[in-house]
Amino acid sequence: MNIKLTPEMLSAFDSYYHMLVEKNKVMNLTAITEKDEVILKHFVDSISVAAAVPEFSKKAKILDVGTGAGFPGIPLKITFPDTNVTLLDSLNKRVLFLQEVTDSLGLKKITAIHDRAEDAARKPELRGRFEIVVSRAVAALPVLAEYTLPFLKEGGYLICYKTPEAEKELEEAAHAISVLGGGKSSIYEYTLPGTDITRSFIVIKKIKATPKAYPRKAGTAKKNPL
Repeated sequence: MNIKLTPEMLSAFDSYYHMLVEKNKVMNLTAITEKDEVILKHFVDSISVAAAVPEFSKKAKILDVGTGAGFPGIPLKITFPDTNVTLLDSLNKRVLFLQEVTDSLGLKKITAIHDRAEDAARKPELRGRFEIVVSRAVAALPVLAEYTLPFLKEGGYLICYKTPEAEKELEEAAHAISVLGGGKSSIYEYTLPGTDITRSFIVIKKIKATPKAYPRKAGTAKKNPL
């Protein structure tokens, strides 16, 4: 992938892994716990965006929506320390775990926020403030677009980690993307090194401000997608 990891970064990933599996004993964070599997399917998968997507910036202000156990936000922060990362999740127990991890690893310029995307996107300090929004395994694209596009600055990029069926999702989300201020969309396919695991990244450029009516109140986008 042409991504250089220092000994300090490798040590941080090792510590993150041990914290993840330990916390997973008392809290449902991941179904994948074998070390090699976590490295490949969580860590490598998270940072593969930098190898696959030309629009990814290693110095950007990034928001990870629905971060869960910290993917992809924490691996991106470890690997690219110049990024400024905000982790957003709706479950406070997960956010407390994320804070433990970032404090333990001594990561700087990274914040974990407990909030629903629909509510957070209406806060002036978050709406329209990010250059890149990433999201991994959160929702179908018509719904995800409403959760994420309001956070982007005009000229910023939404990057969605998706399966190889990305083209169909993009077609189904075309109306939502247009309504929410999105413009040109691209798909980048990437196979994780040494495997047959294929990832599709959907990249959507934000070209105009999201109308004030969006996102709608919590639960509406999922029940009634645009």
